[in-house]
Amino acid sequence: MNLSILIAGALFSLSIIATLISARFGAPLLLIFLVIGMLAGEDGLLGIVFSSPDTALLIGSVALVIILFDGGMRTPPDRFKVVLAPAAALATVGVLITCAVLGIAATWLFNLTFLEGLLLGAILSSTDAAAVFSIFQSAGLNIKERVASTLEIESGSNDPMAVMLTFTLVSVVAGDANPDWRLAISFFQQAVIGALAGYLGGKTFIWMCRRLALGAAFFPLFAVSYALLIFAFTNLLGGSGFLAVYLAGVLIGSARLAQLQSILRMHDGLAWLSQIVMFLMLGLLVAPAKLFQYAIPALLLALVMIFLARPLAVILSLVPFRFPVHDQIFISWVGLRGAVPIILALIPWLAGVPNHDLYFNVAFFVVIVSLLIQGWSIAPVARWLKLQVPKSPGPDHVMALEAVPSHDILQLLAYKVDASSSVIDADWQQLPVPDTVLFLGVIRQGEWLQSANCALFKAEDTLMVLAKAADSAHLSEVLSSYAAAAALNRQDFFGEFVLNGQILLSELAAFYTIEFGELNPQQSLSEYITERFHRRVVVGDSLQLDQLVLTVRQLNDKDEILQVGIKAA
Repeated sequence: MNLSILIAGALFSLSIIATLISARFGAPLLLIFLVIGMLAGEDGLLGIVFSSPDTALLIGSVALVIILFDGGMRTPPDRFKVVLAPAAALATVGVLITCAVLGIAATWLFNLTFLEGLLLGAILSSTDAAAVFSIFQSAGLNIKERVASTLEIESGSNDPMAVMLTFTLVSVVAGDANPDWRLAISFFQQAVIGALAGYLGGKTFIWMCRRLALGAAFFPLFAVSYALLIFAFTNLLGGSGFLAVYLAGVLIGSARLAQLQSILRMHDGLAWLSQIVMFLMLGLLVAPAKLFQYAIPALLLALVMIFLARPLAVILSLVPFRFPVHDQIFISWVGLRGAVPIILALIPWLAGVPNHDLYFNVAFFVVIVSLLIQGWSIAPVARWLKLQVPKSPGPDHVMALEAVPSHDILQLLAYKVDASSSVIDADWQQLPVPDTVLFLGVIRQGEWLQSANCALFKAEDTLMVLAKAADSAHLSEVLSSYAAAAALNRQDFFGEFVLNGQILLSELAAFYTIEFGELNPQQSLSEYITERFHRRVVVGDSLQLDQLVLTVRQLNDKDEILQVGIKAA
């Protein structure tokens, strides 16, 4: 027992320390966890034998529930306004197209029947929410909102589609069902019951949070247990538990719950714990020697997935939505595969269908190739396609005072002062901050100096303020040490000059040479850009007007363009 605990603790500690490799070399974290598990496995250094697919499926399912629930809670509700339809198309039509293309390729590469090939295609058909969320987070990517929202919502919602496809095809290949209209009804039933259970479950949780007088420490635990409850109950009803959990998370995250921040803080650690456990376990489960039996055809299948199936699925799914070419290229490239295909490959193994060993090892190999090629290159590709929007300055630490009843969300904000900060040698009264912000003092050399004892701010100080959440953006423009660098980055991205969205094209022509042609000179910049895009505009959208590049810089609450950056083409 002690030896088992020692090995488990060592593997966990090594996995956490190994995250420094990701920070330094840009390696995908999930790949690092997977490799550590493989090195500890039966063909690795420790020779740990683990060959229990039912245990792996149980642990993997619980981990995925926590990851999807956390991802749903962290998806801002306004993102659904921007990309709900295209993300839904990718999560349904895109998964079906990917499954079909990979199924045809697998049939030929592995000499399978067409149904067996489709089963392998279904296993590999979904992008992985854990992979997408973690790589965006670890790479510090701030992608244009439309693209980032599409990828996050798609990756969170296409897992249920792949799960339903896999279960359906496993039942057909195993001979338990016939490929007829009853399968379509079963498929539809899983989606409808999953969506209803997620909606009702999320609303019920919100209702209970507002009425149960639990201690603050219990709400995060209640959220975890409730997510597992929704998942299992939905599955027992014949629905998609993964879909229900994700939708419930979205509803809970969009509600103004006082307990949400404490729930999210705990779930951040739980989500990482789930990913580490899942990938270490899957690494232990595989025997690297068996991977090489399928190496060449599996590599070819991975290349078909990356360079043919995924791009084709993206192009065909997004045809009605007129996404810019650069957006489509990036969405195609971020078709990351992670733990989900490997866990889905356990289902044929447990069902005892023919070639179950092939499904598992090929899925594992394809995931490794995807993480190596796509996961390692996300940040460079985003910069190459000019989709990385400059980050806005923000506080270094935020603590919401959710325990204090208030009509406004109150936050305790901390800003570190570095040598280049604009607030050095200034006092609080000199700073242009809202009157509603309360200065609490600074932390200097580990000691708290109250506001009355702070004459001038110095390098290495940490400023402490109490403010409304609505004031955070303006406050950060003044206090954040990153504000000056952020301003330069925004100037480089958006352009040196900022124009009001209501300026007419004819007024712009007074300063720049513009060939109007069929353009209406009495159109405002806002109307011109909105008309050209044929869709909801987001910050970072840009287009060329003669020799000028116009980039949307700021929107109001009604998604109307307030500011436009302008620079020479």
